Amino acid sequence: MTRTGKTSLFIATTLALGLAQQAQAATLDTVKERGELKCGVNSGLAGFSNPDDKGAWRGLDVDLCRAVSAAVFNDPDKVQFIPLNAKERLTALQSGEIDVLSRNTTWTSSRDTDLGVNFTGVNYYDGQGFLISKKLGVTSAKELDGAAICIQSGTTTELNVADYFRKNGISYTAVVFDTSDQTVQGLEAGRCDVLTSDLSQLYALRTKLSNPDDAMALPEVISKEPLGPVVRQGDDQWFNVVKWTHFAMVNAEELGINQGNVDEMLKSDNPDIRRLLGNDADFGKGMGLSKDWAYRIIKQVGNYGEVFEANVGQGSPLKIERGLNALWTEGGLQYAPPVR
Repeated sequence: MTRTGKTSLFIATTLALGLAQQAQAATLDTVKERGELKCGVNSGLAGFSNPDDKGAWRGLDVDLCRAVSAAVFNDPDKVQFIPLNAKERLTALQSGEIDVLSRNTTWTSSRDTDLGVNFTGVNYYDGQGFLISKKLGVTSAKELDGAAICIQSGTTTELNVADYFRKNGISYTAVVFDTSDQTVQGLEAGRCDVLTSDLSQLYALRTKLSNPDDAMALPEVISKEPLGPVVRQGDDQWFNVVKWTHFAMVNAEELGINQGNVDEMLKSDNPDIRRLLGNDADFGKGMGLSKDWAYRIIKQVGNYGEVFEANVGQGSPLKIERGLNALWTEGGLQYAPPVR
């Protein structure tokens, strides 16, 4: 290759790298310039994303977006929450209508590889179950032969229930609705015998029944449903921001750092704590964030355990046990890479 050819190749490569870096930084720059984060959430699912009586959005998925806002803006409230149904949620992300989708969305191979999106992690390990009226006298899903089942369209539950009934040689009739609220109404109106969804969603939907104590979840869990935030592919910087927001909250819980003691923890001699809180080295720089990005998250939103307990755990009406969502040190699956 001639010197001129090598020079041209160098220039072309440099320009390509420059354009790639610009593309990678696009979402974070856009969010900063706009002055707020656009977060896609469920239109109303207790414990995960639901407006309270004052119109403020609350929930586990909501707090993930509030934590990203805290990391970027040093303010957890610079978020515009955009309610989306199951059918439109991924399209809204693909089109750029939202910056991040935090809406009880199951991480699957087809979604991860075919749709131009990336899951940043799992903020809730779940599984699909069945909610029935106690009056039916049914104690197992295998007793549901011929049942009418309320299902929300555009979700993985449709495929899972079809697989389960086929494998067990029993029949059913699907009664499909566009929203989860409609499935509850269908159950109460007698249009179906049973409601199926992720167990976390069943806990929330049960509270919307006129007599919640009259309903119960069957013991079978028929699927793996790892739920987590989603971003567009091709923007590694933004992918890292959202991914490490969740990891920071998990690491904080494991290290014993919470909203109440985070300022005192700034004085800690523990090297893992010092790195996470930005005392030693600047681990925010590579993401385009300040060195105290994790401190902001913990101080303004809390660690993973605090957010879980307040929204869906024992401090909430749902009172869901940690189970698989306990830290790995407590027998659960929540595990985060170290900050170092």
